[in-house]
Amino acid sequence: MKKNKIINYICSGIACLLTATSCDVEPTFYSQVVPETFYTSQDAVWERFNRPFTHWRWYVGHNEPRWMLQELGTDEFCLPTRGSDWYNGAMYQKFHHHDYTEDMAFVETGWTNFAMGVALSWDALEDLENIDFDALGFEEGTKESMLNQQKALVASFYLDGLDLFGGVPLYETTQSDVKGRSTDQETFDFVENLLNEAIPNLPVKEELGAMENGSLHRATGAALLARLYFNAKPYIGKEMYTEAAAICQDIIDGKYGKYALDTDWTNIFGFDNETCPEIIWSVPSENAKLETDGMYWSYMVPYNYKNYLGGLEGSGSNNGIGLIPSLDPTGKKYPYKLGGAYSKFNDKDIRKQPYVYEGSGKYRGMFIVGELINPLNPEWVCTGSREYNGQPLVVRDQVAYFAKVGSADYPTLESLPSTIATAEESSCVRVTKRSPRPNQDEKTRKFDPDVPIIRLAEIYYMLAECKMRSGDKEGAARLINTVRQRYFENGNDPDPVTVANLDKYRMLDEWLQEFLGEGRRRTDLVRWDAYVTENWWDHQATNNTNLNRFPIHYSLIGANNLLEQNPGY
Repeated sequence: MKKNKIINYICSGIACLLTATSCDVEPTFYSQVVPETFYTSQDAVWERFNRPFTHWRWYVGHNEPRWMLQELGTDEFCLPTRGSDWYNGAMYQKFHHHDYTEDMAFVETGWTNFAMGVALSWDALEDLENIDFDALGFEEGTKESMLNQQKALVASFYLDGLDLFGGVPLYETTQSDVKGRSTDQETFDFVENLLNEAIPNLPVKEELGAMENGSLHRATGAALLARLYFNAKPYIGKEMYTEAAAICQDIIDGKYGKYALDTDWTNIFGFDNETCPEIIWSVPSENAKLETDGMYWSYMVPYNYKNYLGGLEGSGSNNGIGLIPSLDPTGKKYPYKLGGAYSKFNDKDIRKQPYVYEGSGKYRGMFIVGELINPLNPEWVCTGSREYNGQPLVVRDQVAYFAKVGSADYPTLESLPSTIATAEESSCVRVTKRSPRPNQDEKTRKFDPDVPIIRLAEIYYMLAECKMRSGDKEGAARLINTVRQRYFENGNDPDPVTVANLDKYRMLDEWLQEFLGEGRRRTDLVRWDAYVTENWWDHQATNNTNLNRFPIHYSLIGANNLLEQNPGY
């Protein structure tokens, strides 16, 4: 009987330690399905192969903790307390101020979710290794592809663990005893070795624009390795930009498969984006079948936003997360170099429009901002539910109690506070980018957009930053501008990147605009030593480098006394 020690540990380790003699985690079987009786068809084998990817799909495409660990606490997003909504024990305020503690739920699930992915991938690999693929009529090379996709998937989970927490326990089998944490360098080396082993054996995307289905192609493995090298300085204290640049150039040159930048940004995130030539890795989604990214919709969107879309059914929304504001209550722009994402977009940028679904899968704009009356159907109005109950909601690039102006507490605009604790339902611009929605007439397309995880634009930007750091600002500007031009009519960018204006903050602004809301901002800030050293809005720098990593949740240490807490917690 197989003893899946890692899986048992992750599933029940909080309740007891595997190393304790009083804890029996051996399952009792009342019926039995073994590999010899189950893997008798290709469908059964594919089901086994896909199980870890099901977890991955949820982890990167629908999972709240991973996204919030990467976006809340940065200069991009916040989840402010809106009157009586979203206080939640001040948890989101603490995130905003980097007041991280070892009892935060997102910190716990941030660890257990990547660890579960590792366990499921190794478990699948061990089963697949023992299947006779030839006897089942598989094409030659299928087994090698499946096994190496599992290895690369393990590497992707461990890369997240390294990024969020530093060194983590490293497993190569489900048969292992519970382990303590490895060092940062050991974790880095483990991820590097897995990817180097897997990449040559991964399938290659031979056709430009071929349908993406979540499979892990050779370019995906190469991009993960480039990410590892690109962020090596904060991971292991060693710069590896030269190594990252070489991989990025090879990806752009087509060494790892056929990809191309899309000239229309809505194709990347839109309703038929499974054939977008820019996407290197994505999470499949289809309405009523593999629905993905509901978190993005439910957390960001005002309560009655479905009415802006003609009463779109099944579109619950919680009016929570929004962009860090650009303006103070009087309309004056904040002076900080970071934050205020909405104002960073040029007014001629075609993305900087209110989101409008135009029909037949076409839409424009990626922001929820201004008065929420649908310009194509003026009777479709998003009204307020709290301070502006029954009135057309006007979403502001500001945070303050505007509804209370004229009261004894706040007689004037100038008297209004603007903090993470003083928002109302209209506060903060929202983003629809990664989760566009149709109107009620086309409701069956609601969850059709896939979720891009890695796309070619990231490869261009990584290479650009590598060139910038090596002194080649001209080459860096050329790469960024190649991507930027699609956002302006006829490619006429009024504010292109130049040798003169490209510095740390312009580079961070470019990362922010291109990848807004894609779950990576914290990593970019840490790489530029800006996560704990910069101010934005009402967030004050802590200058505590220990906060570049999250704490290990107390329950995890309680379940495995071999785990050591990160410094400073």
